[in-house]
Amino acid sequence: MDVEELESLPAKELHDRAVRYAVRHGDLGFLWELLKVIPAAEAASGNTGETANDLSRVSALLSDAIGAGEGELGDALRPVYVEYLSKHPDA
Repeated sequence: MDVEELESLPAKELHDRAVRYAVRHGDLGFLWELLKVIPAAEAASGNTGETANDLSRVSALLSDAIGAGEGELGDALRPVYVEYLSKHPDA
């Protein structure tokens, strides 16, 4: 899929494709990058209380990464998913 096609997908589908591909291919770099940007995405989506929790607990970040394709958080992370998936057209 090209970037335009990816942009048209819902955040949940982008998340699922990107995370599934990264897990299947052992792309820990992408998963780590996702974990690093989740706190900023939480803040951007209005969940400032969650940001403090995420920064202090790795387990919360791991949980967020698995479910980070829904709602306002998923929308805030759309650019991360689109960029990753555009580099991996077989995802």
